[in-house]
Amino acid sequence: MTAPVPLHAPQLRIPATYMRGGTSKGVFFRLEDLPAAARVPGPARDALLQRVIGSPDPYGKQTDGMGGATSSTSKCVILSPSSRPDHDVDYLYGQVAIEENFVDWSGNCGNLSTAAGAFAIHAGYVDASRVDANGICSVRIWQANINKTILAHVPVAAGAVVESGDFELDGVTFPAAEIVLEFLDPSDEGEGEGGGALFPSGNLVDVLEVPGIGALPASMITAGIPTVFVNAADIGFTGTELQPAINTDKALLAKLESIRVAGALAMGLIKTPEEAATRQHTPKIAWVAPATDYLSSAGKAIAAGDIDLNVRAMSMGKLHHAMMGTASVAIATAAAIPGTLVNLAAGGGARDAVRFGHPSGTLRVGAQAQQVDGQWSVTRAVMSRSARILMEGWVRVPAGSF
Repeated sequence: MTAPVPLHAPQLRIPATYMRGGTSKGVFFRLEDLPAAARVPGPARDALLQRVIGSPDPYGKQTDGMGGATSSTSKCVILSPSSRPDHDVDYLYGQVAIEENFVDWSGNCGNLSTAAGAFAIHAGYVDASRVDANGICSVRIWQANINKTILAHVPVAAGAVVESGDFELDGVTFPAAEIVLEFLDPSDEGEGEGGGALFPSGNLVDVLEVPGIGALPASMITAGIPTVFVNAADIGFTGTELQPAINTDKALLAKLESIRVAGALAMGLIKTPEEAATRQHTPKIAWVAPATDYLSSAGKAIAAGDIDLNVRAMSMGKLHHAMMGTASVAIATAAAIPGTLVNLAAGGGARDAVRFGHPSGTLRVGAQAQQVDGQWSVTRAVMSRSARILMEGWVRVPAGSF
């Protein structure tokens, strides 16, 4: 039994950096700056990150922590010098549940991958000789959650990351410097029965039997992050939904979760439906529809002629306000493969890039997919994001909280 903490015990100060990456925010740590007990995976690490973020919070506000009470802002990142040859940094991502008592380590955050590249330079993990010159520093990141390589092409000048610029990203209010991300061989290593296949079932389209819904066509893919795609029309949606229409409707949220659970079972990611409760980060559930006009959450008119299709995706049980970076990789990959639901919604045919509409606006993502001996694979996916430091110094947590 843990001894009670004296009321006068001082808070612990831990060096940390608060960063935006793409349309997400998170608290970044250097592994060597963490308390000894949290430098290794386990309950102490999870409890520390939860206390930093302010979870679990039955009020759902994370008022007593750094989290912003959304899946996009309830995140922590740990970086360290890479243990892998030819890589600069190891990047580990934790999705902290808001109200529930767990940290999900099952996948990556594509948006914060952008900030991971910039942070690697800020933290001194990249050889100074590669940063001194003005131009682009390519940071080779080992994504430790999914065992994949990411290249972050970060603008630098006079030995520092360039953060200001004119690159605009829908879902982010202010422009910043553009960082190009390359996800190399982004198909999942393969949990469960899929064994690493891009399509775990071997099919471009499956039929899911979803309790309370019935038979539902779905494309299930592991590129970027395991994702279950369904047609918007098949579940009574248009593909132009914004957050208020989904996130305030408990019946709709339960319906979408039941589809996600059915997909997770079919992909071999879980063995029982009950396991899905503590594995909410993966797989994602997304719905697709042919391009149509709509107004974004900021009131911006999105014209059907400017996009290939509309996509909406769930993150940690709620409709995402824009689009997750890893899900964007899945969208681009599925769009590049003729016959998937994503490809058909985009008009069919072969393509190596796609522009899709999401709640905050539009995003263009490229992917290179190929078929060899009847099996599809993806060699890389490319997208642009931005990142910047919001605050740096120390985060404080009460003594005895982990």
